[in-house]
Amino acid sequence: MKRVLFVCLGNICRSPTAHGVFRSLVERRGMAHLVEIDSAGTAAYHVGNPPDHRAAAAALKRGVDLSDLRARQAVAADFAHYDFIMAMDNENLSELKSICPADYKGHLGLFLALSSLAEREVPDPYYGGPAGFDHVLDLVEVASEALLDRIAAELHK
Repeated sequence: MKRVLFVCLGNICRSPTAHGVFRSLVERRGMAHLVEIDSAGTAAYHVGNPPDHRAAAAALKRGVDLSDLRARQAVAADFAHYDFIMAMDNENLSELKSICPADYKGHLGLFLALSSLAEREVPDPYYGGPAGFDHVLDLVEVASEALLDRIAAELHK
């Protein structure tokens, strides 16, 4: 079993999108029994709230349902549970590093860094229009494939 946590600032746009897209991919590949998935934010602004309606609508257009997800804040205890903690941008990676125990043996890094994409940060679409949410989905879909390929390789060692 591998455990993955996706993290952005408020856990209402980027990380729930990654959570939903990755979950769909894991299910399509028949690996749901091998991978646990969650998402969180470095800030507590939206704890308990569903994903942003624009993120949910954009995801649903691609067949990804985010309706069951609720925002929560990332905490130091997450490092004891998750094998992969994937930050959406450098600011959130820095926040995660500040609460990461020195003995964490999992992977803490930028989500897009595992992919072949030139971009390294998932841009926050919150203050933009619909194209920003579609761009996030495009990036997340590619990075999700790369992450799941890596997990599959680790599980088959």
